[in-house]
Amino acid sequence: MSAQVRIKSNVMNELELLARLIKCEAGGEGDIGMRAVASVVMNRVNQSKGEYGRYNTITDVVFAPRQFECATNQPQSVFNIAPESIHYSIADWAINGGRLNETADALWFFNPYSETCRSNFPNNNGYLRTRIGNHCFYSPTSSYFLT
Repeated sequence: MSAQVRIKSNVMNELELLARLIKCEAGGEGDIGMRAVASVVMNRVNQSKGEYGRYNTITDVVFAPRQFECATNQPQSVFNIAPESIHYSIADWAINGGRLNETADALWFFNPYSETCRSNFPNNNGYLRTRIGNHCFYSPTSSYFLT
């Protein structure tokens, strides 16, 4: 992680960071899509086992290596995007325990840029839970807990 990323992430509070990530990752996916992304982030924060068991804060989750393209220093990123009231509202909802039932315990999502979702992701550690808008959401398999 570059010094610029570290410095900028330290001045953002968790609500601000989550609101920015929601807009960047799912701003065009409507209310349900944005809630789904927020649910995945908070599922990772609250996960006590496997790879994500090492991360205890929104900042830890967002800036974990190779997790969110929006956490990199690019033109459309959490550093360069201005969230709106809807993004703060959904971030607040998620931080205070709100979860989208459709995503359940999902820990991953991605846009396959196709009509279909892979049945397993990543490295067969997750199985397809649901598709919401352009994103596929994956819940952990038992093999995830060995990571």
